[in-house]
Amino acid sequence: MKAWKWWLAMLSVAAMPVHAADFKLGYINVERIYREAGASIAIYKKLDKEFSDRREELKKMETRAKDLESQLGGNSLSQDDRKRFEREYASLDRDYRAKSRELAEDYNQRRNEEFAGVTERANRVVKEIAQRENYDLILQDAVYINPKFDLTPQVLKELDK
Repeated sequence: MKAWKWWLAMLSVAAMPVHAADFKLGYINVERIYREAGASIAIYKKLDKEFSDRREELKKMETRAKDLESQLGGNSLSQDDRKRFEREYASLDRDYRAKSRELAEDYNQRRNEEFAGVTERANRVVKEIAQRENYDLILQDAVYINPKFDLTPQVLKELDK
């Protein structure tokens, strides 16, 4: 949340005529929901499977690069072999960096696509809890929250139904 939005929200809360008994506050930890919800765990497993071949290809490239490094570290190579291995290593390094970057970008895009549904469902569950239990304010970003206000376990439970 942008700083000015946060301050505006806090000023709005502070300006409300609040009686402690009438005001009900809650908090949810979105990162915990993304880590622990059953749907989230299933998404991570799905993505791991979807991207496993590409990760394996990168591991093979790493292994080959280590082999080339060890061969280049020795003194038993001829000038021609040394130049050939150095060219191969440079080419492998370029390919590795490009494929690694592409993998990270593709993975992040797919993760965001998959988690859009989890976010939508979690927001719906939070709104249902807020209406059902008469919450006045439910936060999801805060520096510190007293654990008694944490609704995350309840949200996780309802998400996993």
